[in-house]
Amino acid sequence: MTIDTAAELPVRFAELKQAIAKSYPDFEQRITQAWKEIIEQLEEFSKVIQKEGSSYVPQVNFKDLGALSEEQIAKIRRVGTVVIKDIVDDEHAIAWRESLEKFVKDNPDVQGSPVGDKQFFELYWTKAQVQARSHPNVLAATVWLNQLYHVKNEKNQPGGVDLSVSLSYADRFRIRHPGIWNMHPPHVDGGSIERWEDPNFRMCFADILSGNWQKHDPYDLEGRLNAKSSLYGRPSQSSVFRTFQGWLAMSETGPNEGTLKVLPDVHLSTAYIILRPFFRPLVSPDSEGIYDPKNWEIDLTSSRFPGIFPRDGGYGGPQPTELLHPHLRLGATMTSIPKVYPGDAVFWHCDVVHSVEVEHTGNAESAVMYIPAVPMTSMNLGYVERQKRCFLSKERPPDFPQGEGESKWVGVATVDDILSDAGKVAMGFA
Repeated sequence: MTIDTAAELPVRFAELKQAIAKSYPDFEQRITQAWKEIIEQLEEFSKVIQKEGSSYVPQVNFKDLGALSEEQIAKIRRVGTVVIKDIVDDEHAIAWRESLEKFVKDNPDVQGSPVGDKQFFELYWTKAQVQARSHPNVLAATVWLNQLYHVKNEKNQPGGVDLSVSLSYADRFRIRHPGIWNMHPPHVDGGSIERWEDPNFRMCFADILSGNWQKHDPYDLEGRLNAKSSLYGRPSQSSVFRTFQGWLAMSETGPNEGTLKVLPDVHLSTAYIILRPFFRPLVSPDSEGIYDPKNWEIDLTSSRFPGIFPRDGGYGGPQPTELLHPHLRLGATMTSIPKVYPGDAVFWHCDVVHSVEVEHTGNAESAVMYIPAVPMTSMNLGYVERQKRCFLSKERPPDFPQGEGESKWVGVATVDDILSDAGKVAMGFA
């Protein structure tokens, strides 16, 4: 008797599994061996993280980005997350927070959540946000992150990409109060079922699906540039290629103060999540035997993709849970980032499992602006052009839930608030 509590998706997803299996030689044999190896390494990895905690997450200074050692860069690539300190001066970041607080006070009807205690705001075009996105240091940091990517096979060198130019992707901000917040459990952004369903996106994980999981390169551009991360047009599903997602701190925020948590090994976690739909457990999820790879069998007949679920006319996830993804040992491996200060930023690879701490036990607000790293590609340029029209009319950006725009609010940004020439390029004005 098999045991699996993941949701059944439409039958075509069982057929998708079977089609994927047929496209790789000796699929069942190879991924069974890979599954065993990944599980064994995840167990060892969890022991390391329990010992090192937040200190495992790399921290570097903005001024040192051009002088990091190969060892430091390799650690950043493997972890998939980095804290870049002092990107902007403290006073700039604090002034932006004060500006956002004033904007919300001057415009009390702006939408935000939770209802009755707004902390996460559906705002995109305030002066502070536009200024932060166009700050030359912020753009320089995202260019550095973009350039961590490369092409593994030079014969497949893609055209239409310039990693030395960073584009602007308008997102929101939060000013979180102390207390409980259940809004962001462990998840991966930038594509849901699309990771398996879209052929280009699936190409990013070809080494994993072929059983050669150790050769998987999260920074290989092949497949990324044309991957369709939003096949269903679901609100809040990014349709652009973000090399790293990120936020800029506007306050001090440390562990247990409502900060970001990550699973700090993008290679291992991605390999596990991509192969998870092809296996089902033979024992109860609450059994100790659930961790033994011998108690799992190949599943090519069900339509289950654990962690993927119907949502808003499309699909949400991947959203790993301790029940459905036991070997990730999320209770042990989800790690709070180290303490940050105003002007510091945190960036995490687009495949990193991340969440927000449920409980904020500190005494002060935790304030951040979401600013990702977005390289110049043909697809991304097309989005920026549509986004520019939204900026000029003060409508919400194309990827986000549509609703009342910001044209009637007091203190909305104009083109004059773009701080740099690079910022004008990033926003499609040059």
